[in-house]
Amino acid sequence: MRRFITTLMILLVVLVAGLSALVLLVNPNDFRAYMVSQVENRSGYQLKLDGPLRWHVWPQLSILSGRMSLTAPGASQPLVSADNMRLDVALMPLLSHQLKVQQVMLKGAVIQLTPQTEERRPKDAPVGPSSGSVPSGEDRGWSFDIAKLKVADSVLVFQHDGDEQITVRNINLQMEQNDRKQAHIELSSRINRDQRDLNLSLVADLDASNYPQQLTANISKLDYQLRGADLPVNGIAGSATFTASWADPLHTLQFSQLQLTANDSDLQGSGGVVLAEKPQWNLDLRSSKLNLDGLVAANAVTTTKVVQQAQQQSTLPRPVIASGVEDTTYQSLRGFSAQVKIAAGNVRWRGLDFTDVQSAMTNQYGLFTVSELLGKFGKGSMSFPGSLDARKSEPSLNFNPKITDIEIGPILTAFDYPIALSGLLSMDGEFSGDRLNAEAFRRTWQGDASITMLNTTMQGMNFQQMIQQAVARSNGDVQAQQNYDNVTKLESFAAQASLDNGQLTLDNMSGKSSVLELTGKGTLDLVKQQCDTRFNVTVLGGWEGESKLIEVLKTTPIPLRVYGPWQKLNYSLQVDQVLRKQLQGEAKRRLNDWLEKHKDSSKAKDVKDLLNNL
Repeated sequence: MRRFITTLMILLVVLVAGLSALVLLVNPNDFRAYMVSQVENRSGYQLKLDGPLRWHVWPQLSILSGRMSLTAPGASQPLVSADNMRLDVALMPLLSHQLKVQQVMLKGAVIQLTPQTEERRPKDAPVGPSSGSVPSGEDRGWSFDIAKLKVADSVLVFQHDGDEQITVRNINLQMEQNDRKQAHIELSSRINRDQRDLNLSLVADLDASNYPQQLTANISKLDYQLRGADLPVNGIAGSATFTASWADPLHTLQFSQLQLTANDSDLQGSGGVVLAEKPQWNLDLRSSKLNLDGLVAANAVTTTKVVQQAQQQSTLPRPVIASGVEDTTYQSLRGFSAQVKIAAGNVRWRGLDFTDVQSAMTNQYGLFTVSELLGKFGKGSMSFPGSLDARKSEPSLNFNPKITDIEIGPILTAFDYPIALSGLLSMDGEFSGDRLNAEAFRRTWQGDASITMLNTTMQGMNFQQMIQQAVARSNGDVQAQQNYDNVTKLESFAAQASLDNGQLTLDNMSGKSSVLELTGKGTLDLVKQQCDTRFNVTVLGGWEGESKLIEVLKTTPIPLRVYGPWQKLNYSLQVDQVLRKQLQGEAKRRLNDWLEKHKDSSKAKDVKDLLNNL
């Protein structure tokens, strides 16, 4: 054992002595010009190293530098700058005075992808002939041949020409590549913008063997969490996996095998984009569950105002300076074309649950067409094909909704209409407007539609009870069955609707149930939430007794006016006028009968005068 320890100590001393001798014999500054020239020859970039280079022996033989920068040809600012750089080198090549870099490490680096750091050709630079030939095999790999790259606690500044600057902080990158230009990448970072924080963690395998003609990546892990303004209280968190590829010179970016989760929502599919002057998108996506209320707090609408207010208070709004000006003219649609297909098994939006949702949309540089947008809600179905034309200064929207047997109650609640109405709605119409939101629909849209409803129930008013009680107060001989339900029920209802800048006109209204029939017309003010409707209601059942007046009432329409604010409706009945007409009619009938029997009577002339005055 003592002999083994002695041998081990001798080897350790020899190793330390060898490294010390190497440090004394080889000056790392001798490689400065070599590193600068190699970087320039391979990439054209200018490497600048400030201060002397020095050795670092333990735990890895390395060369340490002071401040460094890497600048593209003709750029006004460096692409990469760092306070220090570490080069892990191989020991054996140093014995023959050769430098083999195994790993480059940058700490506290600033990476700038801005117009100021882009490569710029001199104005008087000669332009070579465009042969269109594919680069040779020697130029198809990466421009800098490094086995390992490590970036710690660094910052990335990203900006397109004329766009807002985006800063990515806390970048930690570990990349390893083999001789076949295949790399393994592990990355984590944080982005802060508009009072929102995005944390990312990524693991990917990159194949750059055919670069720059082709670049492929397999993203095996992408975890993210987004918190901040205009988001749910717990933010949006999830993961993703997908395969991506880049092809040049067509500038095409494709992705496939997408598996994305966001809170309790998921998304799968494929797509791509051609990065031309105006990008061309093509997306084919599907989802088993898409909870839009859980992703955008501003869209979440609950069935109770108390819960809704509590939810809104817990969500931090974005400041005006951060949110910017809303693109109400949809001019951003002019900058790209797209073909999008989205299918979802379940969609939750504004508290409404839809199933079997199918959509197909296209955008031709400002002409956005929804050729298919359909789904099921409860036992019914709906379809909303239409178009949005944003090619002019003022946008134009046209939609042709078709609804079949949709429960109307939850729809009214979702869009904050305080109308206690339920029933199965069917509608076929055409509508147009200039903005695509609920408030604009209330105020500025126009259109016409035919409406039918089945099993309708309106809370707050019982037309049958109102009329029968009024008749019973006016005529003690008439009695009605007691009905304490404060609702009006119709088995069927139909109307023609016309919308004009917040005024909804209902014509040719007709409804029927086992106890009453009605016709009428009216208007609803969607902005002031008021109505003025006039009905002619015939009560068919619920009367008690066998008097002739009841038989007359069963066939006599009673005028009924319902008006005022939706939350506090008023009504007026003209029962006395109807009863008076009924009595006048009965009197005329009896007087006519008397005249038929007493034509020669001396009082016949007086009776005729009385009839003429009735």
